[in-house]
Amino acid sequence: IFFQRLSVIFTDILFIYAVHECCRCVNGKRAAKDILEKPTFILAVLLLWNFGLLIVDHIHFQYNGFLFGLMLLSVARLCQRRYLEGALLFAVLLHFKHIYMYVAPAYGVYLLRSYCFTANHADGSLKWRSFSFLHLTLLGLIVCLVSALSLGPFIVLGQLPQVMSRLFPFKRGLCHAYWAPNFWALYNAVDKALTVLGLKCNFLDHTKIPKASMTGGLVQEFQHTVLPSVTPLATLICTFISILPSVFCLWFKPQGPRGFLQCLVLCALSSFMFGWHVHEKAILLAILPLSLLSVQRAKDAGIYLILTTTGHFSLFPLLFTPPELPIKILLMLLFTVYSFSSLKSLFRRERPLLNWLETIYLIQLVPLEVFCEFIFPLTPWKWHYPFVPLLLTSVYCALGVTYAWLKLYMSVLTERISVRQKAE
Repeated sequence: IFFQRLSVIFTDILFIYAVHECCRCVNGKRAAKDILEKPTFILAVLLLWNFGLLIVDHIHFQYNGFLFGLMLLSVARLCQRRYLEGALLFAVLLHFKHIYMYVAPAYGVYLLRSYCFTANHADGSLKWRSFSFLHLTLLGLIVCLVSALSLGPFIVLGQLPQVMSRLFPFKRGLCHAYWAPNFWALYNAVDKALTVLGLKCNFLDHTKIPKASMTGGLVQEFQHTVLPSVTPLATLICTFISILPSVFCLWFKPQGPRGFLQCLVLCALSSFMFGWHVHEKAILLAILPLSLLSVQRAKDAGIYLILTTTGHFSLFPLLFTPPELPIKILLMLLFTVYSFSSLKSLFRRERPLLNWLETIYLIQLVPLEVFCEFIFPLTPWKWHYPFVPLLLTSVYCALGVTYAWLKLYMSVLTERISVRQKAE
């Protein structure tokens, strides 16, 4: 255990360096006399002291900091127009953990649009004759070399099918034992509610319904009772359709690094919303890059506060022992209070970051936590319906994550590009 903890801390050095490089890329137009109010300082705190990353790596124990360090460093290199370095880092990252395929469309389209095509017209449209076959070849070589080093030994030993079967375990079912707060959590909840209603009204036969099929705490395949059951192909189609608009915006409404970051976040969120067997920790894939946008514009800061609060709250069930309860509550309070206060101070001359409805929704997380942690264990329901707290947490947070996803999409689709941005 001592070795494991130290190895996580040691690999976080890469994450710290990546945060430093990302801070160099932040627009510095918003000057501040106090260092605590500078966008770069706020961004550094939001990334280095991210509540979700802290509990997932240093309490739940994983190496996400190291992987996110590679991702943020590749983002920084692309923002600095060091395209080949950024592509190399992302290729390496993809072979470390295949979950980063979620954001691969953003990387592919941005590199093709900004690196393989070397010039635009004055109105921002693409100059097709500026296509560089050399640049495309260099990108292809990087991807092929990294893939050969990573998968070559498995191909030689004839183990590639075994690797693929473990990377894409479709027999694990649509959802994790604890539902990630996404569209399928809402879908499952509706199916569950319709099942209960159907049984009470004698529309369904209770002998033909599997007991606690979706909330039994097991990783397995299950069938929906009332609504149509979801297949891996259906989730793939939904994910592909949900990603397409962001990719089209990145191609037809290029905004440089900012547009790339928006597309990256939307790809991550769309895959989180509709992917197969999504783990709740995958929400960090959208929260961390969104941090870079949150310190640059008030609208993005508001979306960030909604997504980060609900996304981090949805991670609470990962820490379920009594000694961890005060730790996770205090850590999240510290991070959430800082997020709200620092971003509010940064954009104090602009409109409020949240409207009254969004504020009420976030406040309701407090009574939800009180009920799940303190009231429910004292009731007889604990023995008959032990997974009710997980279900309530997942469904309530799914509403906030879905809202943040839709709001960010509307912001990107309706955003107008200035003449200066088109020229750039």
